[in-house]
Amino acid sequence: MQAPQVKEPDDKLANLSQRPSNVLWSLLFCIILPMVILNKLSGEDYLGVKLSIIVAFLFPLTYGIQEFLTSSKIDLFSVLGVVSVPLTGGLSLLAVDAIYIAIKEAAIPGILGFAILLSLRTPAPFIHSFFKNSSLINTQAFAQALDKNQCHEAFNILLKKSTWLLSGSFFLSSMLNFFLAVFVLTASPGTELFNQQLGRMLALSFPINAVPPMLVNIANLIYVSKAIKRLTGLSLEEIINIK
Repeated sequence: MQAPQVKEPDDKLANLSQRPSNVLWSLLFCIILPMVILNKLSGEDYLGVKLSIIVAFLFPLTYGIQEFLTSSKIDLFSVLGVVSVPLTGGLSLLAVDAIYIAIKEAAIPGILGFAILLSLRTPAPFIHSFFKNSSLINTQAFAQALDKNQCHEAFNILLKKSTWLLSGSFFLSSMLNFFLAVFVLTASPGTELFNQQLGRMLALSFPINAVPPMLVNIANLIYVSKAIKRLTGLSLEEIINIK
């Protein structure tokens, strides 16, 4: 009697099942642990002001580097760990005025927003490349529908508008980052209270800076999907590859 074959788990399903745990680890190393260290261990009886900053920001820095090396992909938390965090930690160690930290907090998403806009002047704009190369899109059926309805120009205009909306979500994040730092970091730099405020800023950064841009991008996605169905006449099931 032939033994029953065991079906190997699908790689895509395995990756999807790992994402929630990856997000939890990201939150732990990039927000929760640094926040706890800055709030609870900055006193002279524990790590002290400067050492607590170093220890706190080593966690997201190490996590960002590890994620980049293992996945070879640049994501939000990798950027946070490798670029943003050392700058915040370095400025805090130098005890500069809070306004410089606020400018730095605004600079990272602002630069990303400008980069997305500038991609419109390149041969491969950001969102155009997604539609051409994404495995989620049934590119053959999509291209045939655009040819049939002769709406390539209207589709390009749609993607340009969508690019502006996507870029705007980063500019919104930049503005929120700036005002969050200005309103939270009120103590004198180089003090225990300033470290505690840094920890508070980290705790508030996720809901304040992530949720509003996410809502903008959800609205952008709904707008694009409805416009694509109108231009091509295809249903969502025909546009997206579902396996």
